[in-house]
Amino acid sequence: MKIHEKYINRCIQLAKNAEGKTYPNPLVGSVLVYKNEIIGEGWHQKAGKPHAEVNAIHSVEDKKLLKKATIYVSLEPCSHFGKTPPCSDLIIEKGIKKVVIGTMDPFAKVAGRGIQKLMNAGCEVVLGVLEKECQELNKRFFTFHKKKRPYIILKWAQTKDGFIAPLQQNERKPVWISNEKSKQLVHKWRSEEQAILVGTNTAIKDNPKLNTRLVEGENPTRIVIDRNLKIPKNSHLFDGKISTFVFTENSSSKNQENLTFIPINFEENVPQQICDHLYQKEFQSVIIEGGQQTLQSFIDKNLWDEARVFTGSVFLEEGIKAPTFVGNKIASEEIGDNNLSIYKND
Repeated sequence: MKIHEKYINRCIQLAKNAEGKTYPNPLVGSVLVYKNEIIGEGWHQKAGKPHAEVNAIHSVEDKKLLKKATIYVSLEPCSHFGKTPPCSDLIIEKGIKKVVIGTMDPFAKVAGRGIQKLMNAGCEVVLGVLEKECQELNKRFFTFHKKKRPYIILKWAQTKDGFIAPLQQNERKPVWISNEKSKQLVHKWRSEEQAILVGTNTAIKDNPKLNTRLVEGENPTRIVIDRNLKIPKNSHLFDGKISTFVFTENSSSKNQENLTFIPINFEENVPQQICDHLYQKEFQSVIIEGGQQTLQSFIDKNLWDEARVFTGSVFLEEGIKAPTFVGNKIASEEIGDNNLSIYKND
């Protein structure tokens, strides 16, 4: 492995320590290297807290080495004042002369300005080391700033014969196709995203809580599509415990604590309207766990980035068919008697 790639890879590893915790900021890791040894490292832990470069610089015991060291960072150092001062200014102030960067920051207030500031101050800048991997690390952040919408993950479980639910349900609770380990993994995924979305039928039939009760982590904001407000008021989704948005055509609905009604036009592109609203509210990611109709509506409008599909060991013989889509399978693994396949929308 080339020397720059070795240390940028370490930056990526460090950045992942804060997965799901830095919104609206990106995941960033940084290391300082002197004579092929890491003398300091850090990562951005939470929005409002010091950035990765700051933590890495502060971790160096012998500050005299900074002027002789190379700083590696997975994302371009910021150049503007936000909740914290610009990292590019700190690098210049400490006399660090060589900066190796994984990828440019797509955020309009940075977008090359940090690099330019470093170069203007006489720093040697190396850009684009493991660029693809660094962009994958912040796929939510990049999608949000480049496509002006959240990163969209589709998730469902299907039977061996391709059904996601029976035609009829006797009780108002989920019919489980996936196993316990898969369920726990899904709750971990929820903790990594800012929002979770379901449609009317799933809300009525399954009465889901859409929380992260099986793992430690933040609950995502709940998003519900309910055109005619059919979902019973005693549903878990309306328990007031988690911030919940309801997209409806009923403009007279009154907001309550942790419950916001958002009127949209159901004769127009509903998935796009939801994406536009979530973008305005600065949601960088949403995981869709709805039924066939909701999932297919986003697929048909090409508003998805990733699909995570569990295939269980059971057969239904008849039922509601799984969504149809075209994607590039990037991973597959066995989880007990379940198979998990992950697809990217290319």
